[in-house]
Amino acid sequence: MAGRINDDDVKAVRDAVPIDAVVSEYLQLRNAGGGNLKGLCPFHDEKSPSFHVSTAKGLYHCFGCQEGGDTVDFIMKIDHLSFAETIERLASQAGITLRYEEGGYTPGRQQGERTRLVEAHKVAAQFYAEQLDGPEAAIGRTFLAERGFEQSAAQHFGVGYSPAGWDHLTRFLRGRGFSDRELILSGLSQDGRRGPIDRFRGRLMWPIRDISGEVVGFGARKLRDDDNGPKYLNTPETPIYRKSQVLYGIDLAKKEIAKTSRAVVVEGYTDVMACHLAGVTTAIATCGTAFGEGHIKILRRLLMDNSGSEVVFTFDGDAAGQKAALRAFEDDQKFAAETSIAITPGGMDPCDLRLAKGDAAVADLVESRTPLFEFALRHVVSRHNLDTTVGRAAALDEAAPIVANIKNSSIQHESAVALAGMLGILDTQFVVRRVGQLARWARERGRDGGPGQGRPQRRGPAPGAEAEPAAPTSRGPALNLRSPAHRVERELLKLALQRPDLVSPAFDAYGTDEFTAPPYATVRRCIEDAGGATAGAADSAYVSRVREAAPDDTVRAMVTELTVEPLHTRRDPDEAYAGVQLVAVRLAAVNQRVTEIRGALQRLGPRADPEHLTAVQNELWVLQQYGQSLRERGYAAL
Repeated sequence: MAGRINDDDVKAVRDAVPIDAVVSEYLQLRNAGGGNLKGLCPFHDEKSPSFHVSTAKGLYHCFGCQEGGDTVDFIMKIDHLSFAETIERLASQAGITLRYEEGGYTPGRQQGERTRLVEAHKVAAQFYAEQLDGPEAAIGRTFLAERGFEQSAAQHFGVGYSPAGWDHLTRFLRGRGFSDRELILSGLSQDGRRGPIDRFRGRLMWPIRDISGEVVGFGARKLRDDDNGPKYLNTPETPIYRKSQVLYGIDLAKKEIAKTSRAVVVEGYTDVMACHLAGVTTAIATCGTAFGEGHIKILRRLLMDNSGSEVVFTFDGDAAGQKAALRAFEDDQKFAAETSIAITPGGMDPCDLRLAKGDAAVADLVESRTPLFEFALRHVVSRHNLDTTVGRAAALDEAAPIVANIKNSSIQHESAVALAGMLGILDTQFVVRRVGQLARWARERGRDGGPGQGRPQRRGPAPGAEAEPAAPTSRGPALNLRSPAHRVERELLKLALQRPDLVSPAFDAYGTDEFTAPPYATVRRCIEDAGGATAGAADSAYVSRVREAAPDDTVRAMVTELTVEPLHTRRDPDEAYAGVQLVAVRLAAVNQRVTEIRGALQRLGPRADPEHLTAVQNELWVLQQYGQSLRERGYAAL
């Protein structure tokens, strides 16, 4: 039986890998205040960042889709790994050797499917890279040299060579403990008449890595005339490789993309290499498919959807290149970033351009870009006869929506004026008004969720606003947990989780009945079960214990959300701020009890037992005095 990972080792792994370092491998994070970071959620589409990360607590939470948890939860969710696979990956990154109980560790059995397939690709990439130095690979080295790529460039990008025999890699991976089923499932091998054979044979190999840097597939270039296969052969769709969701070079380009707020999209592996070597280190490429929705999501998370970011597409100037550019323009509105196009001269791709004119020419190509809407506009206008009234009207009907969709309002106005001149329409203001009307209609459709907007039912919060959390209860009507009545309870629980030092020991004296929202009362009980805020003030594992004390996943998600959500103060929270929340919650509980007792007195009536009536009146008097003291003396009255 395969072993179970030792609990102490699991804890060591959780503590060793900072959550911000892990999450930053998949999306750009920026300061959210209060020691937190935020970015565009990788688990749902959103316009504004609602994905928050607490580096101090090691937790994340999205206030748009309610996904949340710790580092392990994040990796399990985003890469579809099992718990054991996730711990093994993080342990490898942290250099921690795991111990396995109940029979020990059995290689190849303990590891999950995805981990095994990724490991097979890692071993294959090393195998191919070593083969590039052999005599048979001379044709591959010549191919690279003729395109201006030295040995150091090949090593930087991990370029390798697949031997021309039937099963060199297959036999090598079998010797490393991989089963025939794993080799077929990975796409590295395929079925032959006598068993598995290599999928890639006699080709130059580019390892395709996901955004975290793991090899998940390969792109293979034909080198010999007797190779009857396609010019480029890619890994087939597998459990770890989806061509619509990977970008070649993203592992090398992601930091520079996030830093410069610019991505350059090229068409091939050698183009990516040429751009990076020429100093354009934000270059990436699709892998044998058109640039589409999945690729957009990857770039949006890196570009953070700020209005100053830019995506530059490079295409040949031929008909195919123009068609690809127009197809890219169809996705323009899915970016908050501006989109541009750089047309390569003479039909040369960036690799050819670098070879012919040097590194500076590649950099100049990107800098000479044109807004993609201008390119699309010229293309549309060129299809109409502008010498006739009918032709000009038809051109305006087709071109005006393009201008109306320009995100920057000042550029939109200037482009409307330019469009009037382009069409030869003397009444410039007519064109400006037409564009403005279309833009307003588009905005109204967007607000109403009208046709063609493709808006999901749920969005993340607007900048500075907060999403409405789902109340973790399935009984009774939905609770508005951000109503004024509940907001102060929420703020106090956030303090108890994020800054227990500011609210202890007073918080620990509060009963669950002082939290009027049932979900908050449950969280209060979890804090108590975890030892209380006083214990948490000096214990880094405090929040983990609170989450473990949660009775179900819904309450656990609420704990995570409260731990990550920013506090409602523009300055660093202090004892005075904490005192205000403590007093407000206690005073609300006192006022509620006063109301209940007054109702009870009314129900008792004149025939009530005198002794019981006196006891109730005394309780009312005591509570009224306490409430008055809280209002006058604040925290000192607690």
